[in-house]
Amino acid sequence: MNKSLGRIEVLGVPMDLGAGLRGVDVGPSAMRHAGLIPRLRELGYDVVDGGNLPIQIAAEVPVGNPTARYSEVVAQVCQTVRSRVSDTLAGGATPIILGGDHSLAAGSLRGVLDQRPETKVLWLDAHPDLNTPATTPSGNIHGMPLAIALGQVPELLPGLDWESRVLTPERVAIVGLRRTDPGERELIRHLGICVYTVADIDRYGMYEIMQRVLDRLNPQPGQLHLSLDLDVVDPHSAPGVGTPVAGGITIREAHLALEMVAQTGILGSIEAVEVNSFRDHENQTGRLATDLILSAFGQTIL
Repeated sequence: MNKSLGRIEVLGVPMDLGAGLRGVDVGPSAMRHAGLIPRLRELGYDVVDGGNLPIQIAAEVPVGNPTARYSEVVAQVCQTVRSRVSDTLAGGATPIILGGDHSLAAGSLRGVLDQRPETKVLWLDAHPDLNTPATTPSGNIHGMPLAIALGQVPELLPGLDWESRVLTPERVAIVGLRRTDPGERELIRHLGICVYTVADIDRYGMYEIMQRVLDRLNPQPGQLHLSLDLDVVDPHSAPGVGTPVAGGITIREAHLALEMVAQTGILGSIEAVEVNSFRDHENQTGRLATDLILSAFGQTIL
């Protein structure tokens, strides 16, 4: 093996409390089963697998507020995620967080900003996750993490200090969007968040969109946090997700986006979330998630 390209620490967060149905709690296992750890090592990285966080299941905890279901336990999990991600970065390693539902991003982003306050965020997702308890149609917190990080509901997950340091809108870009709720659309307009929908990708192509996003965010090396929700990919190619939406990006478009990130050397942290093994077919989506992570870390065809 060549000299190590750097150290990676993998953390599994098998949480489904922020989602509306079971299955995403198996996501970390699905990606590991697809060979994530050994394949990263084959690329030349020094990889430490930090295992999974112990997380209660929905049957063991009260729902609590119906407009922010299981918020007390989700807050506790996110606090631990914050600590682990912050420690990983402080130790000079790159964190890969395997979900689990997308609510964990409220913790991972907090941990990243603790160490790298100038971090920019690329949010690859069919949904903007900008709901709040006042606007949510479901009460599921996996639809709220970006709103939380942007300081819209700092009281929702106490202990994460989102009232003291927030992610500012100009440091966020959402790509692949194709379903929004009314409150989310209003917040996007109010905050002026950079958003590229699938219609934009159809019109201009993924290469052009990613060039625009990377030019706009312009992060320093190691200062990009990539939040990858597998439902950004069309459900024909990624059937095992919690909230599939028809008309998503193709496998090649997804790989191109992550290959472009890898070529810049700006990636500092990444989470891959919402792989729902109960809905998957022979781990198709788990394997795709693994392949996409590898593209973000430099795997190419030649």
